[in-house]
Amino acid sequence: MAAVNSSMNYREIIEYFYPTDTPFRQLLLLHSNQVREKALRILETSGMTLDRRVVVAGAMLHDIGIGMCHAPKILCVGQEPYIAHGVIGGRMLRQYGEKYRIDLEPLARICERHTGSGLTVEDIRRQNLPIPEHNFLPETPEEKLICLADKFFSKSGNQKEKSIDNIRQALGKFGNDSVERFDQMCCLFGITNATSKA
Repeated sequence: MAAVNSSMNYREIIEYFYPTDTPFRQLLLLHSNQVREKALRILETSGMTLDRRVVVAGAMLHDIGIGMCHAPKILCVGQEPYIAHGVIGGRMLRQYGEKYRIDLEPLARICERHTGSGLTVEDIRRQNLPIPEHNFLPETPEEKLICLADKFFSKSGNQKEKSIDNIRQALGKFGNDSVERFDQMCCLFGITNATSKA
């Protein structure tokens, strides 16, 4: 994986796209911080060595695209379908990186690959999703970690940490493959039902 440029600052990127302190931005930051802290706890207990800069920045920016989407229940008043927020976020980060000559490709990939437990071409076709027909599966350990940590929190409801059983039940609505991918990520990082509060 290409290293994130040392001049990259996720705070500056969030400020660039969402400069006003609104309830929406507060919600985005709350969720992103929850995912960051969960990812770091999982990483610590796993004993794995990952690029912490990518993990932290990826967690804080994985949902950067939601402000362009239409999801009023979570304060998103854009026009795009919510399911596209990962692809949109990836595009936003690549454009920002090109403008400021910063390598944000690892973070753009995290944006694209955190939805559900990842999306395959078959998933996109079967569900008739309004995104490009590509495999958006997390591949690097950093991508898998953010995808996994994100599943423990929702931006709606009480925003408390979910149990593994609840996550599996929610993913099951999209097919057994989604659940299996989630289980594989749990296995990779040493998470079981007994240690879901890692």
